[in-house]
Amino acid sequence: MTTPQTLLNLDGYTDLPSRKIAAIVTYLEMRSPPPALREQAQEGWSLQSLSSDADRYRTLYRRIGEPWLWFSRLAMSDEELSGILGDPKVEAYALRDGQNDIGLLELDFRSEREAELVFLGLVPGAVGKGTGRFLVNEAIRRAFAHPIDRFFVHTCSLDHPAALAFYMRAGFMPYRRAIEVADDPRLQGHLPRDCAPHVPVLD
Repeated sequence: MTTPQTLLNLDGYTDLPSRKIAAIVTYLEMRSPPPALREQAQEGWSLQSLSSDADRYRTLYRRIGEPWLWFSRLAMSDEELSGILGDPKVEAYALRDGQNDIGLLELDFRSEREAELVFLGLVPGAVGKGTGRFLVNEAIRRAFAHPIDRFFVHTCSLDHPAALAFYMRAGFMPYRRAIEVADDPRLQGHLPRDCAPHVPVLD
C-alpha cells in the first residue's frame, strides 16, 4: 500500500489526513562538554543497565512516554528491541530511587565518533526534583567518556513543554528543525486511546 503524499505549504497551513499526528522536531548538539553543573544524586539513586531486560525497558518507556505519545519502541518487535538494547554500542539505564524505576537514559554510540541521546525521561511524580538534571549530567559525562566529536539529541512539540529549554540549559545548541508526521499510535493500538488528551484523536 502506498502512502498518500501531502504537499507541504511552507507559508501557511497544511491539512493532514485523519489518523495522523504531526510534530515540529528540533535537533540539538554539543561538540564538547559544558562546564559541569552537578546535581547530586539523592540517597538511594542508582543507574541499572537495561541491556538484557527488554520487558523492564518497555514498562519504563511506557510509564514515561504515554503522556507524550512516545511509541517508537512500542511498535518494535521483541527481537528488534532486544537487538538494540543488546548492542555493545548502546547503553540503556533505569534510574532507581531505591525502590522503583523513575527515569530512563539511553545512549547510542553506533555512529563513528558520535553519540546520540536517544531517550531521557522521568516517570510522573519525578519531575522537578533535580532528577532530570542528574540524568542529563550523567548522559553528558558518559557520552564524552568515549572518543566522540559530537553529542546530539532531538525533541519535538509533543514532548514535555519544558524539554527544549531543558536541553538548551544543559548545553545543547539547536541546529535544525523538521516536521514529523506519523500514524496516531493510539489508533494503531500501541498506546491507550485516552492518553495524551492534549493531542486530539482524529479518526
